Parts: sequence; C-alpha cells; structure tokens
Amino acid sequence: MPNIKPVSDFRNYNEVLRDVAVGEPVFLTKNGRGRYVLVDMVEYEKTQATIKLLSKLAEAEAAVKNGDEWLSIEEAEKNLGV
Repeated sequence: MPNIKPVSDFRNYNEVLRDVAVGEPVFLTKNGRGRYVLVDMVEYEKTQATIKLLSKLAEAEAAVKNGDEWLSIEEAEKNLGV
C-alpha cells in the first residue's frame, strides 16, 4: 500500500524520512494532489541506471531499423578485445 502523506507532515521530516525504504517511496501531497516523491538513494540510482539502459537500447533499436552501425563478428570481437 502506498505511503501517502501531506507535505505539511514534512515539518517533522525525521518521521517522514523513517518511512522511506528501498522499494517503498513516500508520496507527498499538496492541497490533496500528488506533488513530490521521496525515494531511498539505492532506489533512485537503480531507476536512473534503468532509464540509461533503456535509452541506449532505444538508440540501438533505431540504428538497427535504419540499417546503421552493423558490425561483422570480427569487428565486434576486435572492439571488445576478444
């Protein structure tokens, strides 16, 4: 179940921060609407790495669809130092 609190609870931020755990963000609302999300640093870093990976995969997929940047097995092995 999501952990949702009004942003006014952040006045007592130690209590709010205690509720933040990996995989369990705290959602802060302002005037009854979602406004901010507090996440654990590990969770944030995993999310950023996932976004970067998906971005690179999208670039590769676009290159394949355009017929660009194909390497032979020999070129790939050379680039990888195999």
